[in-house]
Amino acid sequence: MAYLFTSESVSEGHPDKVADQISDALIDNFLAFDPESKVACETLVTTGQVILAGEVKSKTYLDVQSIAREVIRKIGYTKSEYMFEANSCGVLSAIHEQSQDINQGVDRASKEEQGAGDQGMMFGYATNETDDYMPLALNLSHKLLQELAVLRRENSEITYLRPDAKSQVTLEYDDDNKPVRIDAIVISTQHDDFDEEPAMLAKIKKDIVEILIPRIIKNNPQYAHLFNDAIQYHINPTGKFVIGGPHGDTGLTGRKIIVDTYGGKGAHGGGAFSGKDPSKVDRSAAYATRHIAKNLVAGGVADEILVQVSYAIGVAKPMGIYINTYGTAKVNLTDGEIAKKVEAIFDMRPYFIEQRLKLRNPIYSETAAYGHMGRTPEVVTKTFTSPGGEVKTLEVELFTWEKLDYADKVKEAFAL
Repeated sequence: MAYLFTSESVSEGHPDKVADQISDALIDNFLAFDPESKVACETLVTTGQVILAGEVKSKTYLDVQSIAREVIRKIGYTKSEYMFEANSCGVLSAIHEQSQDINQGVDRASKEEQGAGDQGMMFGYATNETDDYMPLALNLSHKLLQELAVLRRENSEITYLRPDAKSQVTLEYDDDNKPVRIDAIVISTQHDDFDEEPAMLAKIKKDIVEILIPRIIKNNPQYAHLFNDAIQYHINPTGKFVIGGPHGDTGLTGRKIIVDTYGGKGAHGGGAFSGKDPSKVDRSAAYATRHIAKNLVAGGVADEILVQVSYAIGVAKPMGIYINTYGTAKVNLTDGEIAKKVEAIFDMRPYFIEQRLKLRNPIYSETAAYGHMGRTPEVVTKTFTSPGGEVKTLEVELFTWEKLDYADKVKEAFAL
């Protein structure tokens, strides 16, 4: 029986995402100057204020105020009428040293025996319904807001956009679990004030439908068949949206974990990513399970796969690995037997995850908006400057967990 499925996304200017981006900018700066840094940094943003809190063990010192302001400036909060502006907002730091009680469970005489930074379970998911092995509804939700941000920065075709925005896409699936059309699109975008509210709402809807949507179709022709004249558009459905960003809603690190992962498909263990160095398996093991799931699907093991791994704090070896192929397996093995083979291919001890995915590099700022999964791996050069004037220029590889570098090993192990 046909059914509907919905996923949402939020823009880089959404208050929770502002907090995520500040936390991950701090992570990158710590790792740039001390790759062995242990960091758990939370950020709160509200009207005119940024509050930083967390625990750090590092050899380096950072000007956290300057880092936070630069992130806010880059996002686009640069006008006083936003009531949250890069140059004038207050930045309060309550970051302190990491507890030795926690650190003793992670550090070991042998790096290979590095313990997990916490207990918990992490999930990775992949499906072949898109080219990047991500759920389509989330994929489209991200693309809508990424293109809206491009329009905002161009400031030519649409000149009234402000940084805060949300999107939502509802897809109709057929009896074979294949997406056949877009049923509804919801977009709420912050904007400059207009003189007449009805005229304002009409213009925003017209611009979204006639400017944004054609751009999405042009840039993603593989999805053009899903767009149709019967789509229900809900554009700023509550009316005007002038007051937004951290002035409209307080933002906190780690409150968009479903946006960050799979849009409600698969499962989630509950742990957020941003603000955590890779010794925290909430982050590193979630990336590793995505890497496994994507390579299994790309290797032909199944059309759709969920991978779970679990840990005890201070213990290197995972408690267990679980696989669910949702009945789509293309190999004559049970999901439990597939899990055993996965365990032999991928070493899921924290140190080996860090090494395999190159996670002790400053690669996290780019993950903090528009999803940690489904992104394009690339090598970039990044430059960091310490408060003392030391400059570090590093070549780093982003989104290593999205590489299909284990697909051949998967094929060999499963005789595909």
